Amino acid sequence: MEKLDSQTTSRRTFLTAALAAAPLALIGARGAAAAVATQAPDTGKGPFTLPPLPYRFDALEPHIDARTMQIHHDKHHATYVKNLNDAAAKTPELAGKSAEGLIRNLSSLPEAVRTTVRNNGGGHVNHTLFWSLMRPRGGGPPTGQIAAVLNRDFGGFDAFKTAFNEAGVKRFGSGWVWLVRQNEGGKLAIVTTPNQDNPLMPDVTGGGYPILGNDVWEHAYYLKYQNRRADYLKAWWNTINWNMVNQRLAASGYTSS
Repeated sequence: MEKLDSQTTSRRTFLTAALAAAPLALIGARGAAAAVATQAPDTGKGPFTLPPLPYRFDALEPHIDARTMQIHHDKHHATYVKNLNDAAAKTPELAGKSAEGLIRNLSSLPEAVRTTVRNNGGGHVNHTLFWSLMRPRGGGPPTGQIAAVLNRDFGGFDAFKTAFNEAGVKRFGSGWVWLVRQNEGGKLAIVTTPNQDNPLMPDVTGGGYPILGNDVWEHAYYLKYQNRRADYLKAWWNTINWNMVNQRLAASGYTSS
């Protein structure tokens, strides 16, 4: 019979214990992941609510991965809502107003809360719109009225897409790239905004009514694309909900006449 020294015995005891514990560790890891996936987002208490994502976290894969969608919606967007609710609890002037109404009228708010509303109200409005502008099995050439308008104002969809992506790449730091219907003349234009600014804010240069917008904060793409923002912008077109874009175009007051 093999004679075992104390070192060999200890090593075998360790391996046996490790193998026995592995299934439990795996169950624990899976359980923790499930707990994270099912944990309700923290949005605080107040009048502002986090809209549910209109599709599964993995519905936009392979273009946007499930983990990014989960963190983006349940953490980042939820935090904007929580901060806005916290501000509303301390500021009676915010009562009874929508987030869009607040960002349209920032100058009427108390100065002490103005920046908080700008950042978090803007984040809430921007992301609520962002989720609706995407859908599973989306993308492809534009359909409906938006196709004709892009052809009129940009010389076609391909030219528009190139210009939109270039603007998104050149947006320094965190921010958004938008297609807007301008307040003067009614033509469509591409603008970018820093942070969580929205074209509806009265002091945003080149503002207007947002018809389409893409989030170019790193949290929107970093897990899959790392520093390759240009790749994310190109892939994003495979998710576009053209029906919603046409609804936004109509809501902007555009008519074909």
